[in-house]
Amino acid sequence: MFRIARIVVAGWGLAALVVLMPPVSAPAADTAKSMAAVEALRAELAATPSPGQDLATKAFAPVPLTKADAVTARTLLTKAYTAHIAKDHAGEIRDRILKDGKLEMPFFIKEFGKKPATGRSLWISMHGGGGAPKQVNDSQYENQKRLYTLDEGLYLAPRAPTNTWNLWHESHIDRLFGRLIEDLIAIEGVDPDRVYILGYSAGGDGVYQLAPRMADYLAAAAMMAGHPNDASPLGLRNLPFALQVGGKDAAYNRNKVAADWGEKLDKLRKEDPDGYEHFVKIHEDKAHWMNLEDKVALPWMAKHTRNPVPKRVVWKQASTTHDRFYWLAVPPGEAKPASLVDVKLAGQTVEVVVAEKVSKLVIRLDDRLLDLDQPVKVTFGGKVLHEGVVPRTAATQIKTLVGRGDPKLVFDAEIAVAIPPESGK
Repeated sequence: MFRIARIVVAGWGLAALVVLMPPVSAPAADTAKSMAAVEALRAELAATPSPGQDLATKAFAPVPLTKADAVTARTLLTKAYTAHIAKDHAGEIRDRILKDGKLEMPFFIKEFGKKPATGRSLWISMHGGGGAPKQVNDSQYENQKRLYTLDEGLYLAPRAPTNTWNLWHESHIDRLFGRLIEDLIAIEGVDPDRVYILGYSAGGDGVYQLAPRMADYLAAAAMMAGHPNDASPLGLRNLPFALQVGGKDAAYNRNKVAADWGEKLDKLRKEDPDGYEHFVKIHEDKAHWMNLEDKVALPWMAKHTRNPVPKRVVWKQASTTHDRFYWLAVPPGEAKPASLVDVKLAGQTVEVVVAEKVSKLVIRLDDRLLDLDQPVKVTFGGKVLHEGVVPRTAATQIKTLVGRGDPKLVFDAEIAVAIPPESGK
């Protein structure tokens, strides 16, 4: 592989040589082998009722695919996996309860409007309460069920699995919400680009925390009357964020902290005009209860759809870590709290601008982002970390589909690059 790459770089300036020997760092797709791999995948899916990560170990999985065959493979995999989830998880949606170990999260769903051709929107609305007796949180859950209405979509109010002060941002919430979204994409035809979260009081605490760490799941988020605690707004680069609080809501300095976050978002937006879209409103004459004036956030949110493949990704890990974010990932078990990655894509070049507390970064790609038939360059600090063609494979498609179930975040190719130690600490 490296011998070929060196020969290519040496001869890159010769047009004839480029045509005969395209610069590659991995085998280019052979049409016949690509077609055979897709047929082998088709046969495997026909024989496998529950497609899982083990498919990535099959002989066809690492075979380079042509662009057309990659589309076919992606369609086959998505259809099979969606059918599997729709069948296997039907009971938890029917019974309106999700489980995570010994924890249970009941939820309420109400439909609004006519289902669009692209699928329904999903609105996850988190109740207040927190560190209080069970009956208090039960009452808040009942209130949240009827708190807001929609023009269109599934309004889903979950009941927190615990009664702790941080009931909406403990680590199990990420898992439960991820599974809930995966289920509803498969079972109810939810549009994965139109998933929203909102929450009031303790639910607002949850929005502050969950929105940055789950931004790649969401189209927009709205925080009402909460407190961020140790959350960072950096991960909101590609997620429109609404923030509202009563001007007289002085408990825990909610009003002052919200104003401060507004200023932080203003600064981030000024420095990066294509990111950090936000809506901030301090209701000066209101205390903790805003008398539903905060519902103005919902039509603002509904105007936004998720871009699953933004050209710049800022990934700031929280105390609850994730191993993937948009088209970036870290190897399993290597996610570190407080790590920061800032990556930009321009043409065929991926520039890693910042990489703190990261030793290896996985960059996932498809033809929405760039041309995978052409060489891809990855740079960091002026150094080239990778240069060459990156093959499309079913293995990468399987890896990015199974366990997430989001057809818009399935990728065809990936590059793992090592970050120099002095920068990855």
